[in-house]
Amino acid sequence: MKLLINALTKFVCGLLLVGLLIFLPAGTLHYTYGWLFIGLLFVPMLIAGFVMFFKTPDFLAKRLDAKEKQATQKGVVAFSGLMFIAGFVVAGLDFRFGWSAMPAWVVITASVLFLTAYALYAEVMRENAYLSRTIKVEQGQTVVDTGLYGIVRHPMYAVTILLFLMMPLVLGSWYALIAFAFYPAIIIVRLKDEENLLTRELPGYTEYKKKVKYRIIPFVW
Repeated sequence: MKLLINALTKFVCGLLLVGLLIFLPAGTLHYTYGWLFIGLLFVPMLIAGFVMFFKTPDFLAKRLDAKEKQATQKGVVAFSGLMFIAGFVVAGLDFRFGWSAMPAWVVITASVLFLTAYALYAEVMRENAYLSRTIKVEQGQTVVDTGLYGIVRHPMYAVTILLFLMMPLVLGSWYALIAFAFYPAIIIVRLKDEENLLTRELPGYTEYKKKVKYRIIPFVW
């Protein structure tokens, strides 16, 4: 029951926060793309949360723990938070003042890619039981090298880049895309710091890096 209350509280707080950041700057609730984004983001999140609660409650508890202990990762989380705030506020202002003239087909395509990224994110969580929101090595943790982890070393980060870059397009804002464009740079900082930790503390990770050469983009990096 404590886990359920914690999960629902964070879900509702996240929903209210994102809603305020989008609709207050927009100056109205009649922001169709804003509601589209809310639905695409939070409905799958709610479904996934209930699935984890009933099937893998320990994994859900791990995903709810977002308290980073390392200074570098605390900085990454802070910059990510600022990016989201700026992006959502700009999207709302963009709608209010009509800065962007985004074709509907772009929003629809972005929505499809957003859901595709969500599905891939779920697959990554299914493959890696050690996946958490904080950078750490757990007792008994082993290297996962199957599925998407056999293609790139950090499929979760690859998926989140696609996911987050689609957000401003779903919201119909070219200007908000400027804020979200900083995300790949933020994730590279997080990724390099994480790899240093995994190389030091996770047995077999050095060999895994030799086997799977690319971090997030096959044949590129």
